[in-house]
Amino acid sequence: MPYRLGEVIISRETIARRVKEMAAKIAEDNGRDKGITFVGILTGAAFFLTDLAREMPEDLDVRVDFMSVASYGDGTKSSGVVRIFHDLKSSIEGKNVVVVEDIVDSGLTLSHLLGILQNRNPASLKVCVLLDKYERRKTEVNVDYCGFRIPDKFVVGYGLDCAGMWRHLKDIKYVIEE
Repeated sequence: MPYRLGEVIISRETIARRVKEMAAKIAEDNGRDKGITFVGILTGAAFFLTDLAREMPEDLDVRVDFMSVASYGDGTKSSGVVRIFHDLKSSIEGKNVVVVEDIVDSGLTLSHLLGILQNRNPASLKVCVLLDKYERRKTEVNVDYCGFRIPDKFVVGYGLDCAGMWRHLKDIKYVIEE
């Protein structure tokens, strides 16, 4: 294996606190008239979206759908080619949509995805990311809700993987290439 785990950069306790804060802000910002439709980007955002949705108020109409969009392949560098593997099952027209992503770095994948979703005429379209590698941006994307800004190092855990490995970790850790 050409990779090994490094140090913990964000603990499970810190993640849990931040997810709870983000959920409260999302619920407050997205009025109760149309509810919220979360669009989780598979597979990385599944853990984050699950915890985020569980923190939503019980009286809020919360819907969850998924898309599978990728630009990484099996390595630690983006391929630059965006591919959609799985599309939404339900219409988002007229709905308050919050795209939930595990990490944004270059912004290319997310920018492409937002263009597609905007053409489907949602009432509002916002972005929620767990991790932001802002210094790697190649195209500007508006992130409405950000969990943590991190340095330009490859990380795994809490849904993020390296060639399919370590997605199950409860903490977020650096990956060291050997």
